[in-house]
Amino acid sequence: MSSTIGLSSYAFFWQLSDAVSAPLSIHDALARTADLGVELFQICDYAPLEHMSDDELAAVRSTADSLGITLELGTKGIRPEHLRKFLYIARILGSELLRTMFNVPGHAPDADEATAIFTEVLPAFEAAGVRIAVETYEQVPTARILDVIRRVDSPYLGICSDPANTVAALEMPREVIDAVAPYVLNMHIKDFAFSRKEGWVGFTYSGAPLGEGLLDYDYMAGKIQPSQRSINQIVEHWLPWQDSEAETIRLENQWTQQSLEFLRSK
Repeated sequence: MSSTIGLSSYAFFWQLSDAVSAPLSIHDALARTADLGVELFQICDYAPLEHMSDDELAAVRSTADSLGITLELGTKGIRPEHLRKFLYIARILGSELLRTMFNVPGHAPDADEATAIFTEVLPAFEAAGVRIAVETYEQVPTARILDVIRRVDSPYLGICSDPANTVAALEMPREVIDAVAPYVLNMHIKDFAFSRKEGWVGFTYSGAPLGEGLLDYDYMAGKIQPSQRSINQIVEHWLPWQDSEAETIRLENQWTQQSLEFLRSK
């Protein structure tokens, strides 16, 4: 058993965006991933995906297959029709995992509604061999997510752990790691730090190069045990825009390289 290290589209957040003069296509990002010796790519919250035709989705799958890359999929929201749509996309892409989050504008389900939704849709996911991983984040208390997962009680529903997200709700990373560890199906790996704002008035909470911030990776890995449990580790960044496009792209690539070197050394 082993844990595969992957890149998220969030590792190319700025380079895939309209903020740069020549945005990468998803095919470009896959080629970059292969160049880095990475065999797993999670297309996460990538807006164009939802509007692609079946042929366009199949072309993404073909590019990934030709590069020896396995695809995973990420979205937001748990409305039944939305989850079914992304199950359809996951089947075309060959993804065995769909990461999602409870809330989207206009829909913030409580625990009872979320439990009912997952109970309704999971048989189709099980039949397709696709697991749903709900990400920990500040909009929904981790205890509520775990309550739903325990109530549904299916190996096809679990957690996508990201302790960086929960700090904004004053949930401390170690406490979240301890709570979710038995239920984790997928890990988002990004480091984070606080820095004083100018004039020492308040703080900025944002990304840091992996290994240089507040993420206690060794503690997290010891609790979740990704290698022993074959839980994939997906590299993301919270990189603020820099003074220029060139510097932003340079740092984004540097952070990706550093993250890969860090995880490969473990």
